[in-house]
Amino acid sequence: MNKLVLECQNLSKHYDDGKHQVSVFEQIQLALNAGETAAIVGASGSGKTTLLNLLAGLDLASSGDVLLDGIAWSSMKDKQRAVMRNRNLGFVYQFHHLLPEFSALENVMMPMLIAGKSRKSASLKAESLLSKVGLSERLKHRPSQLSGGERQRVAIARALANDPACVLMDEPTGNLDEKTGNEIQNLIQTLKVELNMAFLIVTHDEGMLDWMDSAYRLHFGKLERLALTD
Repeated sequence: MNKLVLECQNLSKHYDDGKHQVSVFEQIQLALNAGETAAIVGASGSGKTTLLNLLAGLDLASSGDVLLDGIAWSSMKDKQRAVMRNRNLGFVYQFHHLLPEFSALENVMMPMLIAGKSRKSASLKAESLLSKVGLSERLKHRPSQLSGGERQRVAIARALANDPACVLMDEPTGNLDEKTGNEIQNLIQTLKVELNMAFLIVTHDEGMLDWMDSAYRLHFGKLERLALTD
């Protein structure tokens, strides 16, 4: 049985707006196992980004908690959370956020170097990951020399660098054309099987639900599980 890698326990978030308290969402429950793909869809302004920040430990809940590999974000100090993110969590953005002055290989090496690995081992692992995502011939190219789909593949390889328990993706195909977006979707499907890794994808594109193991809609502060058809 696959282990539980990411869990929300009665997660709520609100902000104080002068005399009023503004609730973003209430009592959210979510469980994601290793080797599972899940999507969260919702309209603009529904709180998807806020939820993603909580899942990544970049912000803390007003009540309830998020557990990554069984450890609650709220139980850690800022430095501990940063280490946990680096070693146990991968992150892929809609806009790849690659470092423009570094090659594809160097961008993928970066999380490993931050984690204290040697340049040699980081380079070997980065080369292997770039080969896995189909970029073995593009190791020395900088982001400006890569296509949009290639840059997103580098970002995915970088997210996998430290063998995370879970990869969070924020609109990973939102800035790509349909063909390239489909290629990225196929890549995610392949990686989750090969690596038995959990992928949680936040998106407004409901077409992505067709290949998910589970899906949720964030609507009026509630996270509703959606019924998926085979």
